[in-house]
Amino acid sequence: MTPEAKLQTECFKWFRYAYPKYRKLFFAIPNGGSRNKIEARNLKLQGVVAGVSDTCLAVPRGQYHGLYIEFKYGRNDLSDEQIEFMKHVAEQGYATATVWSFDEFINVIKNYLNNG
Repeated sequence: MTPEAKLQTECFKWFRYAYPKYRKLFFAIPNGGSRNKIEARNLKLQGVVAGVSDTCLAVPRGQYHGLYIEFKYGRNDLSDEQIEFMKHVAEQGYATATVWSFDEFINVIKNYLNNG
């Protein structure tokens, strides 16, 4: 498991404990990872889109319809496709965030759910 995957796993564990009523409304979008050419082609045909954020919290708050979160680790930065996706969903009324740590994730979730 990559460091980014470990971070995301820990964040999901915390979220499900802290917000059990939203556990089915916070989900991963398995767009990334390494795949062979046939599997990658099939996933693309099934609707996988490059750049889509790692997770979605389908809970509206304030002016937002929901929250997309991209997880990063270390010196990783957003790809052009990820930046473009976040721009597009923000234009549609969604909040977006990129987190590099567990504490940052907790702050993003608490701020979103408490203030929206």
